[in-house]
Amino acid sequence: MKGIILAGGAGSRLYPLTRIVCKQLLPVYDKPMICYPLSILMLGGIREICIVSTPRDLPLFEAFLGDGAELGLRFSYVVQVKPEGIAQAFLLAKDFIGGDAATLILGDNVFYGDYFYNEEGFARTVREFKEGGLIFGYYVSNPQEFGVLEFDQDSRVISIEEKPSAPKSNYVVPGLYLYDQQVLEICQHLQPSARGEYEITDVNRTYLNRGQLRVQRLGRGIAWLDTGTPSSLQEANAFIEAVERRQGLKIACLEEIAYRQGFVDRGGFQALTARLPKCDYRHYLERALVQVG
Repeated sequence: MKGIILAGGAGSRLYPLTRIVCKQLLPVYDKPMICYPLSILMLGGIREICIVSTPRDLPLFEAFLGDGAELGLRFSYVVQVKPEGIAQAFLLAKDFIGGDAATLILGDNVFYGDYFYNEEGFARTVREFKEGGLIFGYYVSNPQEFGVLEFDQDSRVISIEEKPSAPKSNYVVPGLYLYDQQVLEICQHLQPSARGEYEITDVNRTYLNRGQLRVQRLGRGIAWLDTGTPSSLQEANAFIEAVERRQGLKIACLEEIAYRQGFVDRGGFQALTARLPKCDYRHYLERALVQVG
């Protein structure tokens, strides 16, 4: 399984915050936004990751993340000259994907909950994924702003609508998708929507029509935060701060995750920690080294 982070777009809803830097490099409490989706892929055991972004911003991601070797990962970088929908990411990253399955996560989405940090949760989902498409269903109060799932009386998905004016349920599709190797063929045959984009909803609908789409509902203990507006970004900041301060554990700490996942050994983790300046983040990693052993 390979991973893709779509970190492109103009970030127009966050202007003027995004005038200087893209939204995926804006801080969410104590770390850049991209750390959160990247951490989810790492928690899923995914080590080959492609970051798709604009010509202006891609060098900034490369400067921040490097080639991934220090974290036991391998990063690839692909330019998105013009944003043309979420599904475009697969077309841009086709050489990276090759004949493998791929997990796509949006660069401005924050997920948190035991499902992602439990070895029997998302990691198991990725490990046992074989074929077709797998998306998630998340209950929200404003479904008209997202791709909405419609279920039959047996809880089977029968339709997916993009931002409908009259939603048929409160379950929407968050920005995390798992697809088999068919996704490239499907995306190559997509037609742009009325708004000129290659819609991820059309990819999901194709898998659904082929009888190959599975939906896993995320329960009430899972937080999904979209950070695309000033208010939602502020909410995400407050949420992460509250959880970290209460528990004393960091969310999306890439170095700690790499060590706990076995991507780097004890010596590698010590080296990662030693290169950091004297700060609370380094002190946290030093404590994690003692706790993990």
